[in-house]
Amino acid sequence: MIVAGFGFRAGAGPASLRAAFALAQQGRPAVTHLATAQDKRAALVPLARALGLPLTGIAPDALAAMPTSTRSAASLHARATGSVAEAAALAAAGEGAQLLTSRHISPDRMATCAIAQGSLT
Repeated sequence: MIVAGFGFRAGAGPASLRAAFALAQQGRPAVTHLATAQDKRAALVPLARALGLPLTGIAPDALAAMPTSTRSAASLHARATGSVAEAAALAAAGEGAQLLTSRHISPDRMATCAIAQGSLT
């Protein structure tokens, strides 16, 4: 299972999400799933549909429990995690998951995406 995790601001549009995804995916295995914070799931549905990939919403406590390689002050304040993208990817990929790439930021700084690999099928 290869999961693209997303973090994004309220005003992030499809172009921001796609840009962050494209940056994170470069040179990585094909993504099989998408994930984000549970309360942001609806905003990611159009991208999941366009890519034909399942989408998982991650609960706040699961996001906060994931160790992340990057630490955004804004993310720590809002979500109790250093990176929503990294935490969502790791949580969705399951126990023993590893980041293939830390978060990548869209050029407009509205969205982030990180890729994790796990053994769940």
